[in-house]
Amino acid sequence: MLRALSRSPAPVVRLLSPRTAVWVETVRGRKSRTDPKAKSKLGRIKTPPPVDPVEMVVLKERYTEYNLILRALRLEFKEQMLRKKYEEEVGSVAEERTKREEEEHRSLMALNDAENLRMHKIREQRMQKEAEAEELKKREADILRQQELENYIKEKERQILQLQEEAKDFITLDNLDQRIEEALDNPKNYNFAIDKEGRVVKRTAFQR
Repeated sequence: MLRALSRSPAPVVRLLSPRTAVWVETVRGRKSRTDPKAKSKLGRIKTPPPVDPVEMVVLKERYTEYNLILRALRLEFKEQMLRKKYEEEVGSVAEERTKREEEEHRSLMALNDAENLRMHKIREQRMQKEAEAEELKKREADILRQQELENYIKEKERQILQLQEEAKDFITLDNLDQRIEEALDNPKNYNFAIDKEGRVVKRTAFQR
């Protein structure tokens, strides 16, 4: 145990210190942000490292080639996206979508025609029943009107017959003298009183 501790690079005090304590180890050769510039570097002027012309040409060529490749890839991806969008709008995908919509439209039109035919048959049956009911109502009205006309004619015939019977007792120029003699021979007394039931309760003597 002690031999292992002696071989470890950390001091024994750090290993045996409690875990609650925070131990900060200083780093040699590193300054803080607030430290001033070293005196030995006050007059130092930084010069860029020298560049090899051959290497610069090679780097420029490689950078140009990289930009060309990257631009070609971007254009390729853009072309693929535009082609896909074009196919979706007016290409094969759009054609398939148009065919699918046409098939759906034809199926819906067939369904609509079948429904219209069914409703047409139902409407014809209803109109036929209504026409039959209207015809029956007209026949009943005609029969009722004919019966009323017959009853009216019968009533008028009865009135005419009654009037003809009553006309036999009418006073005319031909039987005027005869009726006067009958009235004188058979006088009638209309001077009487009746009760609520129409019975004669009192009659005065007839005076000639």
